[in-house]
Amino acid sequence: MTGQAELETPTPDRPTLLVTLTGTDRPGLTSAVLSTLATRGLEVIDAEQVVLRGRLVLGVLVSAPRDHKTLKEELKALETVLDVDISVKKGIGDNEPRRKGRSQVTVIGHPLTAAGLAAIAGRIADTGANIDRISRMARYPVTAMEIAVSGADPEALRTVLALEGVRQELDVAVQAGGLYRRAKRLIVMDVDSTLIQGEVIEMLAGHAGRQAEVAAVTDRAMRGELEFAESLHHRVAQLEGLPESALDEVYRAIQLAPGARTLVRTLKRLGYQFAIVSGGFSQITDKLAADLGIDYAAANELEIVDGKLTGRVIGDVVDRAGKAVALRRFAARSGTPLSQTVAIGDGANDLDMLAAAGLGVAFNAKPVVRAAADTHLSHPYLDTILYLLGISREEVEAADADNPA
Repeated sequence: MTGQAELETPTPDRPTLLVTLTGTDRPGLTSAVLSTLATRGLEVIDAEQVVLRGRLVLGVLVSAPRDHKTLKEELKALETVLDVDISVKKGIGDNEPRRKGRSQVTVIGHPLTAAGLAAIAGRIADTGANIDRISRMARYPVTAMEIAVSGADPEALRTVLALEGVRQELDVAVQAGGLYRRAKRLIVMDVDSTLIQGEVIEMLAGHAGRQAEVAAVTDRAMRGELEFAESLHHRVAQLEGLPESALDEVYRAIQLAPGARTLVRTLKRLGYQFAIVSGGFSQITDKLAADLGIDYAAANELEIVDGKLTGRVIGDVVDRAGKAVALRRFAARSGTPLSQTVAIGDGANDLDMLAAAGLGVAFNAKPVVRAAADTHLSHPYLDTILYLLGISREEVEAADADNPA
């Protein structure tokens, strides 16, 4: 014997103590509680601590000593010394295991109201599921909460919460829980109205004096009312005779979606790869890829003869089916299983790509796309994708502070 109290490993029917401390947060509180428990040589089975607006809540589950009443008295005396509240509750065994059907629910609002979050929690309860944990992922420019849920089929939960999210004007994403949620390793993005604001072909048409006509056709194509390849040929024909220099002017005028650089920079640090797949034009997307450090790109190529656009594209059109083909090709090249890919898009020509990916995200999308995607985001910040992947705003800012550009 070493003189140290013998550890008593708890079994399902062994007594345990739950020690809970609440009070104004300051250094040394957690240490003081654990030091008192240490005098009995107890085993720590579980612990969790959270601080909200300077208020500390600490919970520690330990094996119960034979003299647990004496320990309780010591902890109550410590309560007075520390000016906190400490409760000690005896019970049996460890936490109950989480029920099957684990999901991660991400709720995003601007603002996120108590009424909205209450409605989401109510619908989770209606399914018979349990909320195991809630944690904040971001406070600005949106508020995002991650809710760990067990006891419900993720698909059934997604259906219920999607409807409630619409009623509450919240973005609600439901993903199956587990290890593989954190293993998304290839991000494939649409370009126009996703990675960038606006449509390149409309900007080019503006230089040709035909923006309104082209915009009307683009809108119908993105809503799924027109076959994409046919609509593309019709729109590109309106660009005939436009000088090649217009492409450079349009590229200089492009504005990235808010949060685009943050999304790429953060996930690149974690080893993710990126691809852009566009029904637009390689003369633009290749420059975007070089600027942002995108690994792969696929787009249509405008034909240029003697420094002018001919009104035609070269080769096969990157349409709805072509985007899905490109996603599979890039997944194979990067060694990424399809289940570990994320596709992001807004238009009907993105539907096959969204369906093929492990996670399909409709970003400020047309109704037909919102209805079909795994989840949708209606706020204009592309870096909200990070919250779906379990990455918090705090972690992003810390990484940026440690590695300034």
